[in-house]
Amino acid sequence: MNLHPTVIALGMSVALFSLPVTVSGQEGGSEPVTAPWPPIQLPDGQPDVQGAWRPVNGGTQSLERAMSSGDFFRELMGEDIPEHPSRIVDPEDGRVPYQPWARALQQELEAVYQNPTRPEHIDTQTRCLGPGVPRLYYFPRYRILQPPGSVVFVWDQYHSYRVIPLDGRPHISPRIKLWSGDGRGRWEGNTLIVDTTNLNGKSRLDVIGDFFSDQAHVEERFIFIDGSTMHYEATITDPTVFTRPWTMRVVQRRQPEEEFWEFACHEGERDADSTSRQFGD
Repeated sequence: MNLHPTVIALGMSVALFSLPVTVSGQEGGSEPVTAPWPPIQLPDGQPDVQGAWRPVNGGTQSLERAMSSGDFFRELMGEDIPEHPSRIVDPEDGRVPYQPWARALQQELEAVYQNPTRPEHIDTQTRCLGPGVPRLYYFPRYRILQPPGSVVFVWDQYHSYRVIPLDGRPHISPRIKLWSGDGRGRWEGNTLIVDTTNLNGKSRLDVIGDFFSDQAHVEERFIFIDGSTMHYEATITDPTVFTRPWTMRVVQRRQPEEEFWEFACHEGERDADSTSRQFGD
């Protein structure tokens, strides 16, 4: 199998940020932080869930195999890698319920992503564009902040952030489309529910080309189980692409407070720059 040099170079860098964490939630030998539970209440009434979090089984190589880029490259080198269950919990078969035309397109993208000949063959994340929602939540670490009346998510990767207001304000105009959409949140007990609209449909759900359109609607649930465990669930509805709504789940662990690594994607990376010029991108 011949891999395009850009895919190898960028894939190896992505792999560094996509290595899975053990089920115990350890990272580099550090135990996850356990906050008091039930959580203390902030002055505005929110349960305090602030701090650093990350997925237990991180990585955005694929959904149905829940594989990280690190696993993918180790598999290419002939190593045995653990099989993780699909991120998709509904439907029960763990597969994205595509319409026939959409399944064919996803399979086409998967077949060419290692040897791209057009810009659209290259995963948007590999091109250093925003990962978008819900993909950001099976990415490496992020931080939750809770200023009064909102919940803020911050990633060092791609300098991404989300500000989720909790005051019941309406969504922005449907004419405005955003990489991470427009989220509006509310708390039900220890579950944060975020209604996300206005997605631009340009981001992908994983490296191998799973996708939705700009008509997608995502209901996100951040279910805080205890002081160190949270289940992120996203139900995606897009009747232009899928035959039915479907749901993914990614278990998250609270992490020790520590400095996040700098992330600059492929800034100054010559091979990626030359490929972009080749594609006119």
